[in-house]
Amino acid sequence: MFPPRPAPHPPLMRQTGAMSRRVVQLMGSAAGGVERHVREVAALLAADGCAVVVAAPPGSDVVADDRVRHVVADLADRPQPSDLTVLRTVRRLARGADVVHAHGLRAGAAAVLAVRSLPRSRCACGPSLEKATCGCRSGRPGVVVTLHNLPVGGRAVRAVSAVLERIVARGADTCLGVSSDLVERARQRGARQAARALVPAPPRPAPGRSRAAVRAALEVPDDVLLVLTVARLAPQKGLPLLVDAARLSATATAAARSGRSGVRWLVAGDGPLHDEVAAQIVRTGAPVALLGRRDDIGNLMAAADVFCSTSVWEGQPLVVQEALQLGVPVVATDVGGTGEVTGEAAVLVPYGDPQALADAITGLLDSPEDRQALARAATAQAARLPTAADVLAQLTTTYDTLRQASGMRFWSPGAGRDEAQGPDAPVAGT
Repeated sequence: MFPPRPAPHPPLMRQTGAMSRRVVQLMGSAAGGVERHVREVAALLAADGCAVVVAAPPGSDVVADDRVRHVVADLADRPQPSDLTVLRTVRRLARGADVVHAHGLRAGAAAVLAVRSLPRSRCACGPSLEKATCGCRSGRPGVVVTLHNLPVGGRAVRAVSAVLERIVARGADTCLGVSSDLVERARQRGARQAARALVPAPPRPAPGRSRAAVRAALEVPDDVLLVLTVARLAPQKGLPLLVDAARLSATATAAARSGRSGVRWLVAGDGPLHDEVAAQIVRTGAPVALLGRRDDIGNLMAAADVFCSTSVWEGQPLVVQEALQLGVPVVATDVGGTGEVTGEAAVLVPYGDPQALADAITGLLDSPEDRQALARAATAQAARLPTAADVLAQLTTTYDTLRQASGMRFWSPGAGRDEAQGPDAPVAGT
């Protein structure tokens, strides 16, 4: 279950001279859901009156509001010599910030190490704590880390991840996890404060084409049922399981349901496993087509009879939320926070069991009544999911709690040097 929604707070409007937060959002190399979430959070905070800097690798699509600044911090997914440059960048940004909010394990460790290297006894402007009148958060900013993924990989990767997890859990002021298992994992590793993060999918526009038109463009006949998967072709998404399930479903259909409509499985997305998945499809004869990267996901969902997610692990899968919003029946692997997102509005199966997945898909395809009931449940569940307003309320409550615990105050236009700089001034040190 999701945590209770924080009470909404009045916007901190800069035009009226109210207090403002100076927030650094830090992200490493990421794609898809993490990048979208950082972009949304930065825009929400900026619209609420915060001075926001996003430190992210070059080329990151993280700025959706012209009040948000992007500073390059080229934090890769593996340790690199350039990490020292990233630490210096984050440390410089942190000197003028009230909160450093990192997304992901590597970014979280970088934030902790950079912030903990700052002196406790002096503020960014120089005077001692006892004599500080500048309005800056004296000494060190608060550190919030959102954990977006379960560490996976070989023995070496897991060993490095275990060290980073301890650094983040013990060094961050607050850890937010996108699923309950990540929250519990952070607590076990020593987190002082840990809570469930809110990661809603942005509302997807209504489909721009009719179901019939989309199916015609895909060359899917009217009497063929369509199973859709939207996923990056990467290990986490479990595409080999999908291909195996499609093969089993096709075999069952040929053997026992020869009079039934045909079934087509479509996968929208690209990624490093494209060739491997394509070879598996050819080798097994599974009725799966790889569509590549698409920008018409809403149209594809409107044309689908069932949406299928086969991930090895997920937090709050955005694409599943989008399927619920559009009222598409969902079958998904019961991993991570998926069940917390879907509630009773999906058929969940264990990961790694292609027969269970094939049976679940086939059962829905054989029953229009069950598909209709699940579609109604999906739209009802979508209405209960967190919204952008809930995200803003949770984050501002978290940031304010850090301020109160530290006895510091956020910047306000009437305080010292910042009165001259104004809320739109660059973060100190950039």
